[in-house]
Parts: sequence; C-alpha cells; structure tokens
Amino acid sequence: MQAYHYLGSLAKIGETLWYVATYLGEWVSLLSFSSAALKCGARDRWIGWNFRHQYSRLNLLTNNSRFLILPEWHYPNLASKTLSLCLKRLSGDWLAHFGHPLLLVETFVDPAHFHGTLYKAANWLYLGDTRGFSRTRQGYSATATAPKMLFVCLLQADARTVLSRPNLESPYQPGAPKLMLSAEKMLSLYDFFTDIPDPRRAEGRRHSLPTVLAISAAAVLCGMQGYKAISDWANSLGPKGRERFRCRYVKGRFLIPSESIFRDVLIRVDPEQLDRALQQWHEVHGQDDESLAIDGKTMKNAIDKAGRQTHIMSAIGHQSKICYTQKKSALCP
Repeated sequence: MQAYHYLGSLAKIGETLWYVATYLGEWVSLLSFSSAALKCGARDRWIGWNFRHQYSRLNLLTNNSRFLILPEWHYPNLASKTLSLCLKRLSGDWLAHFGHPLLLVETFVDPAHFHGTLYKAANWLYLGDTRGFSRTRQGYSATATAPKMLFVCLLQADARTVLSRPNLESPYQPGAPKLMLSAEKMLSLYDFFTDIPDPRRAEGRRHSLPTVLAISAAAVLCGMQGYKAISDWANSLGPKGRERFRCRYVKGRFLIPSESIFRDVLIRVDPEQLDRALQQWHEVHGQDDESLAIDGKTMKNAIDKAGRQTHIMSAIGHQSKICYTQKKSALCP
C-alpha cells in the first residue's frame, strides 16, 4: 500500500479491518475499512439522523479508506469482483471482531485523480461532494482545498431507516445511548455559572469555576457518571470544544482541568446554586420537549447519619433525553 497507493499507507483509525484479495496464491488487491468520518454534511442530511444520536451510531458505519489493485493485476472487472466479495462478508467480520454489525459503507473519491467509476458500476449511491475542509490539529482547515466525491453503499435495505430512528435496539445499540450537545449549547453553559461563588482559594487557581462546572454539566448531560468519566470525557474534547468552554489557552493549546480539580470543585460548590443554574439553562434550551418522564433511583450504600438511604428523583425530557433536574431525599431503611 505504501509503495503503490497514491496516498500511501494509512494508520489504524478506530475500528479497522484490512483485506487482501488473492488469486492462485498471489496478492492481487488490498483494501482497508476504517471508522467513518465524524461529520459529513451530505451524508448526515441524507441519513436524516438527529445530531444527538449521530455520534453514538457512527460505529454502524465504516469508510472504505483504501483500495489498491496491484500494478500487475489491472484486469477487467477485477476491482468490482474484489469489492463485491468484501461487502458480502464485511458486516459479519465486523460483528466477529468488534461485537456489532455494520449498516452502511462510505468512501471519498478525489475527482482530481478518479471519477468513481468502480463505485458507480457497483451501484453505490453518489450523495454529492464534500465541502473540501481537511482535518488539522486545531480542528479543520480555515479554507476549503480539495472537495471529494461521496459514495455510500447500504449493507441492508433498511439501513437508512434504522440509523434515523429515535431509538435503537440490540444488536444496533449494544450499550446505553450516548447524547451529544450542540456547539451552541456547549457555548452557552459557561454563562449560567458565572454568578456562583468560587469555594477555592484564589492562590494557585488555574481554571475558572464556570469552565469546570460547564464541562462537568456537559459531561453528565452526555451520560457520564463519576469524576473519572467526567475527566475522560473532557480530555476527549477537541480544540473547538475546549474553546467553547473557555479553557485556559497556554502555548498554543487549550488545557483541560484534571480529575482532582473536577472532584474538588463538585464536592465544595453550593449544590443549590448549581441546581438553580442548570434549571435556568434548561429553561432556555428545553423547547424541544413536549413531555417529561419522572424516574427514581435508590443510591446503593448512600446512607446518611440517621441511617436513611438516599433516593434521587429525576425529570427527563422525552424528546431531548436531557435531565432537567434532580432532587435528593432520604428513605427509611
């Protein structure tokens, strides 16, 4: 691949499978399938999924990231045959290796080098061209440079319908559903925590209280539980996400608070003021919900001084799946 593909070899990107096609013991072509693109406007509009569900369903897509016919094997129909054989076994192989099936395959074709003839002949759907922005360390390039042709292939007839459903069932949803916040909601969280007094000493304070609380709230809204999960979620944020939370900018990069900082702040901050700020944020961004679900949980091993067990009631929006508020009470054992 490094020697003959015009883009060279490709490092492993998330869940990845490599295939080698052989004939009479000789290698004739090489293919790789990697994690799908995080965002692609033409694809996302065509699927019609909600952005809140999109990121937890990308594992049901894969990208045909490389396809190479070795130089001495350029024979008619060889590429179509190789691709067809791969697609017949791809979902089963993915299930065996990664524990879940696939519904859709995408690929990007550079029109400066190719016309997408192979994918057109194999009845892949041409969805349009990308905008041409490329990934950088800072997120995406400022200008569009090389738009690509986007083709997709359905691995089962109802793939598009399944991907756009409000809820998925097994085997398509192996774990708890994950939610994502829009850029607008992430950006607005910070402002709702600015009036909360900081319980920490001013000396040595490296991260602002609204930043720590905004990241914590966003992580919990996206399904994270516990300080370690909040910290891991925060560290997974890209440059744009960190900028929206007003993280400290030092030597060309945005710094994330450590797990100990999240723990220290959340233990010491006034819970009533924090709850009030979150309710105000929900009032602004909760227009999508037509109804609420009330859910209660008894906290294991959470017993107060009087020996009463802690019980938490939550109000959750049906449409957005956002937890609007939680109230704690004590139950007699």
